[in-house]
Amino acid sequence: MTAERINQIFREKGLSLGSVESFTGGSFASEITSVSGASHFFKGAYVTYATEEKHRLLGISWDTIDKYGVVSQEVAGEMAGHGKFLLNVDVCVSFTGNAGPEAMENKPVGEIYIGIAFRDMVQVFAYNLNGSRKEIQKQAINIAYEILEKILVKN
Repeated sequence: MTAERINQIFREKGLSLGSVESFTGGSFASEITSVSGASHFFKGAYVTYATEEKHRLLGISWDTIDKYGVVSQEVAGEMAGHGKFLLNVDVCVSFTGNAGPEAMENKPVGEIYIGIAFRDMVQVFAYNLNGSRKEIQKQAINIAYEILEKILVKN
């Protein structure tokens, strides 16, 4: 799966896309916008690497952060849902996790969550990935492409 295929699907479906990224640092948005024609469907992104910016910019509740940590299914879901609203898009993908090199919030390196907000639902997918920091980031982006294709092709 590639950014080119995502471009094709979103353009064919007439849907808009946005992203809210943490450990991927904007790499998803960068890959999507590297393809000609992305301006027809990609509206924007938030890169909220710091915990306080997840709260301040996205409105992620401190209660959720305190209870589950930023590396969690719950935060990934709120990131995708709030991002969909804030970016005014049909689909929003979120990334939160630990790409390393050390454990964070007692969560191992490679524990990541990808949230997808589409229509009136938010789905969160959990993975435990292996590799270097860059490899984990790239794997997560590729997984997001696959999830987006599956969701959009069947809907």
